[in-house]
This record gives sequence, C-alpha cells and structure tokens, in this order.
Amino acid sequence: MFVPCDCGGGSASSDFKGFTLFMPAVSVGNVGQLAIDLVISTLNMTKVGYFYTDCLVPMVGNNPYATAEENSVELSINAEVYSLPSKKVVVLQIRSPFIKNKYRPFCQTLLSWVKNSKCARVVLLSSSHAYQRDDEQLLGTPLRYLLTPDLEKAVGGLMQELNWKEMEKVAAYPGINDTEKVLHIPGGGITKLLFTESCSKGIQMAVLLKFCSEGDNIPDAFALVNYLNEWLQLIKSDSNNSTDPSTQWKMPSSWRLLFGNGLPPALF
Repeated sequence: MFVPCDCGGGSASSDFKGFTLFMPAVSVGNVGQLAIDLVISTLNMTKVGYFYTDCLVPMVGNNPYATAEENSVELSINAEVYSLPSKKVVVLQIRSPFIKNKYRPFCQTLLSWVKNSKCARVVLLSSSHAYQRDDEQLLGTPLRYLLTPDLEKAVGGLMQELNWKEMEKVAAYPGINDTEKVLHIPGGGITKLLFTESCSKGIQMAVLLKFCSEGDNIPDAFALVNYLNEWLQLIKSDSNNSTDPSTQWKMPSSWRLLFGNGLPPALF
C-alpha cells in the first residue's frame, strides 16, 4: 500500500486523480527501472511516499538522485513514489526483485491502489529477451507497445499515427499448431500478468517495451524513454540534437557507480 511522507517539505496526498502512473517491470537488463530513473532525474520529481509491500526483497541505500552532499545522505528503499503535479505524473520506482510466488499479490495490491488513488492510466516500462524473438519480431524496430481495451479506445488511433508496432502474439505450440496465438513476453517479469489483470479490471494501461540482452543497458534505457517521450511529450525534443538522447535526459548521480570502480592502473 502507499504510505505518504513529508519528504517534499509538505504533506503528501494519496489522491492522484487524473494522474498518469509510470512504473517499471523488473525485467531483462533492468531497462524499465533505468528508464524510470531518467524520468525522475530529468523532471526533478519530488518523493511523496513509498509503496509498502512484502512482495519485494528488502533493501536500503543512499539517495540515488543526490545533487549535493546535503541530500546524498537521504535513504531510499525498494519501492518509492515520486510526483510532479504540474504534469499530472506520478512514478513508482521499484529497486529490488520480487520474492518467489509474490507476483500475483503485488499486482492485486498495486491495481487496488491505482483505483483508489484515481489514476487515469498506467504506463509500464519493460523489456524482453532479444534472443527469444520469432521471425516477425526480428523485423523493424525493437520497440513494442500493448494497450488494454479501455486505453485502446482513447489512444489507439494516435499509436497508428506514430507508426508504432504492437507486440505480436506468437504460436502457442510452434511447429505443432501455429494458428493458436498467445501473448509471450520472455524476461518481462510481471509485465504479462499485470497487463492481463488490468484488462480484466478495466484499468487503462499501456506497456512500452524493448527487446534487449543483458549487459550495458543504458542505451536501451535511453531508447525506451525516448519512445515514451514520443507519445507523451514529457520533455521538448531538441531537433538539433535529436540523435543524441543524452542531451535531453539527465542521468542520475547514482549511475556513476553502475559498473563499480574502474580498473586499477597497477594491473597494466
């Protein structure tokens, strides 16, 4: 459940009526989580609370978005909520993996909060194993989207105008029965479960995902957040530097430690 805090210097409201909720899936390459980091850091969002749950591995650390020594000592935990009322955006950042067999209870708790807080829609940023694509998915862009029926009515036409590719369904039994198609998101964590639950509960949800592999996934995060921005225009694109995403998005200070310290010169 959502627990408000006064981190922003005032009382945090749990009423996000009309807000768009962004959140990541803990998926291959942690691409969704890295993309959410870029959104929070670039928009300078204020922490308004945390999401209390026993479904995630407990963790605690320093402020990942520290800008000065004074705020670097603030603590962060496994699931925190950030808000930007001026853009009607709220973000749930997840920083640790799920405990075994806790996917479904988490999804139920999360969607209950979404309804109670009156969020207008949910945008889930995710990823999927590139090596498990079928022949059709190998063509064109590695970026895909999914819309629940309720959101399809509102923005389906816009997706067509943007020439986005919807996530393809694949054969349930390849080589045996190719006519029966199912949604398959290998490496996507809670993505499929949360999407199908949102469909059944009438919640407006969009899934944006990228096919990728484990490794240095910073470029994948930039690609995914630019994909998001193409739709929702969180920041104005700089036409003079449109090929360089680093000029538009602010990398958080914690990314300096993403791969640990450099190699000691004494090795060479």
